Amino acid sequence: MSEPAHFVAANTALISPPLVPEIRLHLATEVVPLWRKTEEELEAEGVPPPYWAFAWAGGQALARFVLDHPAEVRSKRVLDFGSGSGLVAIAAAKAGAADVLAADIDAFAGAAIALNAVANDVAIRVTREDVIGATCAWETILVGDMCYERPLADRLLAWLGDCARGGATVLLGDPGRSYFPKSGIEKLATYNVQTTRDLEDREIRETSVFRFTG
Repeated sequence: MSEPAHFVAANTALISPPLVPEIRLHLATEVVPLWRKTEEELEAEGVPPPYWAFAWAGGQALARFVLDHPAEVRSKRVLDFGSGSGLVAIAAAKAGAADVLAADIDAFAGAAIALNAVANDVAIRVTREDVIGATCAWETILVGDMCYERPLADRLLAWLGDCARGGATVLLGDPGRSYFPKSGIEKLATYNVQTTRDLEDREIRETSVFRFTG
């Protein structure tokens, strides 16, 4: 087991996100030390901010939508961008995708995705490459909760627009982040996602899934 995989296993508990009880993930909880560690403490250990250790609202909503609407991914080549824990990628695999690639540049996220895939008995490929700008080789692209920072959102949405115009289905899960697009979107579903005030400014976040056309 790699050093990142050891860290993930030692600092998480295997639990199910509230909106997606069919899936179990290695996540931070109030009973494991990772929950209480500051960014400074993690940086001293060589660990980037552990976004992979939480089931964010946008990802939960998108995973729920995919499981409830498997035709969106069934028998298709699927990319889960900014995969984090791998929640959405796992949902796609469970819903019958032909091939699932989980993309996340964080080595610890990659380790978490691999462990979580094993825990859910699904096959997922993982890449740490920044795929923004790559030739679109996927029929469906899934993006959960990635519009929280302007530089990333601008790059990502421009590329996703190109992918959509090229024929890919692009689905976004978002709870109202600051840089989510205001146009080129079609709302497909809305969920009330249970979260925590340690992560969000409220305990329930209304979160929607959108089809993005650019």
